[in-house]
Amino acid sequence: MIEIRPATPDEMPELRRMVSAALALDPTSISDLAPEMSLCVFDDDRLAAVHGSWPLTMRFNGKAVPISGVTTVATPPADRGKGHLRRLITQHFKELHEQQERPIAVLYASQAEIYQRFGYAIVSTHHRYRVEPRFLEFVEPLQIPGTVREVDQERDFSLIVDLYRAYREERTGLLHRGQPMWRAGVFSPVKSPEDAKQVVVYEEDGEPLGYCVYTTGNDPERQPPEPGQRLVINDLAALTPRAYQAFWRHLSGFRLARFIDWPQAPDDDPLPHLLQEPRMLRDTARDGILARIVDLPAAIDARGYTSAALLRVDLIDELCPWNAGTWSIDLSPEGTRVKQLAAGEPDLSMTINTFAMLLFGQLTATRAARAGRIGVHDPEALERWDSVLATRYAPFCADNF
Repeated sequence: MIEIRPATPDEMPELRRMVSAALALDPTSISDLAPEMSLCVFDDDRLAAVHGSWPLTMRFNGKAVPISGVTTVATPPADRGKGHLRRLITQHFKELHEQQERPIAVLYASQAEIYQRFGYAIVSTHHRYRVEPRFLEFVEPLQIPGTVREVDQERDFSLIVDLYRAYREERTGLLHRGQPMWRAGVFSPVKSPEDAKQVVVYEEDGEPLGYCVYTTGNDPERQPPEPGQRLVINDLAALTPRAYQAFWRHLSGFRLARFIDWPQAPDDDPLPHLLQEPRMLRDTARDGILARIVDLPAAIDARGYTSAALLRVDLIDELCPWNAGTWSIDLSPEGTRVKQLAAGEPDLSMTINTFAMLLFGQLTATRAARAGRIGVHDPEALERWDSVLATRYAPFCADNF
């Protein structure tokens, strides 16, 4: 008999054991997952699949939206191919729809193909830089009137939080970080006693304008006579172009580092457009977060808009049928009006996956049309869609959850 329900407190040790084995994770990394955040498949009282979710808040083009941060999705090899994952995801969407609190589910995927078939869409692109300090030379260096100084992550924690809040304000994808998220992410303990985590702040006339957190240590891959250190950027938030260049100039001084690694840079990060030798960034791109629109009207209303337009769309959504059909979407900076239409010719038609990419600003309607991802019924509508759904910044999430 198949039963779908949250785990009980007594079942959590088995849940952690199963998830850690299926995903090759340290069990302590999921110790904060509470029973009520879990959704499980029990097959004849045996734990057969797990789906976890965190209640999080994300910036959505300048507004705060509550989301479900999906995590620890795991099925043991012997239980795969039995439909357990579909049962869990369908139940999760049903519960979110009934609760009417979190209209969007977001996750990082071990494999994107697993989740795209359930209506999730890749809504951000992450970049990784691996650059030698000597190549951090700018084509048009700015005059830097301020200073970079080291601060203490404990004593100056509130300063760093305030700078992050200012940085995330108008963006799409950045999370509202509580202290546990800071401690588990940016300020997580170093892995080796030889490593050191440092925090620097850029200031002009005593005004803080950004921070950078990085970890230094020995590079186990170095080959003599190469430099023997490494430097990894854990987090970088610059409020002005001068602050941004100031941090990279500071980092360029670490000439004993073989490479400076930034594992997660935004898609619109300016560094490739600033360096004299941008190819030396060794820039690689990959999928970032995946998002699933569970409740269309609430998701549309949750984000900010800088212009006004009336859109009509025909949506295909097999897993959340309440989203399917033709919709009239009236958008403006003052608010939204979304209603389902019994009849009428839409501007465009698309799947819920593609609509999520447009809503997050990952794709424009014009680019989606050129890629064959949407049906165009009114070609003149594309420019209207592009304009009203533009985001101030490229979507990006700096935290793993």
